[in-house]
Amino acid sequence: MKIAVDAMGGDYAPSVVVEGAVWAARELDVQLILVGDKTRIEDELSKHECKGLPISIKHASQVVGMDESPGQALRKKKDSSIKVCFDLVKNGEADAVVSAGNSGAAMAAGIFVLRNLKAVDRPAIAVILPTKKDPVVVLDAGGNVDCKPVHLAQFAVMGSVYAKYILKKSNPRIGLLSNGEEEGKGNDLTRETNEILKDNAFNYLNYLGYVEGRDIFSGDVDVVVCDGFVGNVVLKVTEGVAEALTSMLKKEIMASLPAKLGYLLAKGALLNVKKKVDYAEYGGAPLLGIDGIGIISHGASDARAIKNAIKVAHECAKNKLNRHLLEELEKNQIIQKLGSQAPLKPVEEG
Repeated sequence: MKIAVDAMGGDYAPSVVVEGAVWAARELDVQLILVGDKTRIEDELSKHECKGLPISIKHASQVVGMDESPGQALRKKKDSSIKVCFDLVKNGEADAVVSAGNSGAAMAAGIFVLRNLKAVDRPAIAVILPTKKDPVVVLDAGGNVDCKPVHLAQFAVMGSVYAKYILKKSNPRIGLLSNGEEEGKGNDLTRETNEILKDNAFNYLNYLGYVEGRDIFSGDVDVVVCDGFVGNVVLKVTEGVAEALTSMLKKEIMASLPAKLGYLLAKGALLNVKKKVDYAEYGGAPLLGIDGIGIISHGASDARAIKNAIKVAHECAKNKLNRHLLEELEKNQIIQKLGSQAPLKPVEEG
C-alpha cells in the first residue's frame, strides 16, 4: 500500500509533515510518497534517521497557498503538490492522499481529479469528534454549504458505512442535526431529509431521527448528519470551546498554590481529557464519496496529527471503504432516483 503525502501542505510544512511521515513509516506497514519541493523534502529527511524506511519523493514545483481560491489555484497550478498527490491515486501509483494544505483545494482536487463514486452527488468531509463515550462522525463539516435533502440522505449512508467499517460500530446510530427533537422542528431541508430517512427503503440504517447540538457529545449517536455550513460551525465552535477551556484551566491552576497542588494530583486525568479533545489524535477528516481515499488534515497539524492522518488513510484503504460505500449507495433506489447528478462547483473555502 502506498500513500501520497502533501509535504508542502499546512502551516508548518514541510518540517512537521516530513517528521510525521517518518514516524508513520516506522509504525505502519505502508509505503509513503512525499510530494513537493524535492530539495526541501530531502533537507528535512536528513534531520531524521530514515535509512531503510519505505519513503520516496515525488517532485512538485508549485504549492497552493492557504488563502488561495481552490478553483483558480487548481486551474493555474497544474504541478501543485495537492494536485500531484491526487494524480498519483488516479494513475494507480498511490492508494490514498493525506494533505494538511488548503482544504478547499484538496476537496476540489478530489472531485475533479478522481471524480465522485457512482450514486454520490456531493462528497462530504467527515470529522471525528470526542464524546462522553466513543467518538462520533459528523458530516458534512464544510464541503457543501448549500445542500438538498438527497445529499443529506447520502451523507447518512456514507457516515454509517464509515462508522461501521472504520470505527467498528456494528449498527451505527444516526441522528439528523436540528434545533429540537420534535417532528415539527427544523427547516425545510431537515424536515424533508427526515421524511426520506424514515422511508422503509432506509430500514437497514439505524436512524434515530432528530438530534440537537448537545446530543453530539453525549455519545448516544455514532453519526450526526448536517449540511456543510452547520457542520463547519459545529467544528469551529468545538475547537474554540476546547481552546478556551484549556486556557481558563491553565489560568486558574497558576493562580494559587493549592490549585497547583491539585493539578499535580489530577494531572493524569486531565491529560487523558486533553488527549480526547485534541484533533491531533484523530489525524484528519476523510473526504467521503470520491473515487479514492483522501484525508484532509488541520492546517495547524503537528507531526503527531500527520502520523495519525496517515494511519486513517491506511485504515480506509485496508478496509476497502469505497467498495462498501458503493455497495450501500447503489442498493438504495430512492437515493438514485432523487439524486440530481448535477455538475459540482468547486468549494471556495480555503
